Amino acid sequence: MVRRKGLMLGFALLAAFALHLTPAMADDLVKVAIGQRGNWNSAIPHLGEKAGIFKKHGIALELLYTSGGGETQQAVISGSVDVGMAAGTMGVFSAFSKGAPVRIIGAESTGAADYWYAPTASGIKNLKDSDGKTIAYSTNGSSTHSIVLAFIKEYHVTAKPTATGNPAATLTAVMSGQVDVGWAAPPFGMKELEEGKINIVAKANDAKIVADQTIRVLITNVDTLQKRKDVLKRFMQAYRETLDYMYSSDQAIKDYAEFARIPEATARRIRDELFPKSILWPDEIKGLDTLVPEAVALKYTAEPLSKQQLAELIQVSAVK
Repeated sequence: MVRRKGLMLGFALLAAFALHLTPAMADDLVKVAIGQRGNWNSAIPHLGEKAGIFKKHGIALELLYTSGGGETQQAVISGSVDVGMAAGTMGVFSAFSKGAPVRIIGAESTGAADYWYAPTASGIKNLKDSDGKTIAYSTNGSSTHSIVLAFIKEYHVTAKPTATGNPAATLTAVMSGQVDVGWAAPPFGMKELEEGKINIVAKANDAKIVADQTIRVLITNVDTLQKRKDVLKRFMQAYRETLDYMYSSDQAIKDYAEFARIPEATARRIRDELFPKSILWPDEIKGLDTLVPEAVALKYTAEPLSKQQLAELIQVSAVK
């Protein structure tokens, strides 16, 4: 009898242990390609995972940082990752129009906090001063690429767009004289700005057409959307919850400062002054009335995407 009770107790303990392990074992892995490491807007998965928010929704993350939206998009199209973050909207339009199996599942940035700069000693103070000079963007098809093209069109300048990769590589290229005008997104370059080594030439929202547009999006592959829709829904739930956390928590500021290797005061300034929460909320793709024709004007697409095509491409409601 004692032995039987001991066996029953042992089985009960094993069962309880198995139940305890089940949530961790059941977490679904989501591979995420992210354009640019260290930006406030691209830190959402990192901060949400650190806070345990994605795990609460049964999601485990594997994060891959790329040099820009074009590289992120290719990772999604190839099926190497499940979700691409901060892909340029017009670049996605272009890929979709050519038959790529890509779908938009959320807005990543409506308007932008990116800026363009030059060495203070160069004498380049504004976009007009960039005539005949090189101006940086990250990668082909990225949102910074479309912003630079918008600058050239709106301000009638003859600057030469030049792909330079991520903000760190771009800063090196600018300071070594390889590129005249660089690009960055906070916190990159803020130290150099404060020290007076560089000055801002233009901000992304100086391109009038950019300010009210969703210029970066969250994307997935058609196959992933079909086979893992429930997983993507939970990913997006955790994504929204993380955004709420990032704008209400001092711990999020501390974790971001550590992640970006910047002072907490700088991290708070970036959040409060440069990235209002509304810029990053994912539930609506804005500015399609201007994005669609602009994609044609800037030669991302040969003709405007139709309403039917947009309905096929934009699958935000499918993962709410």
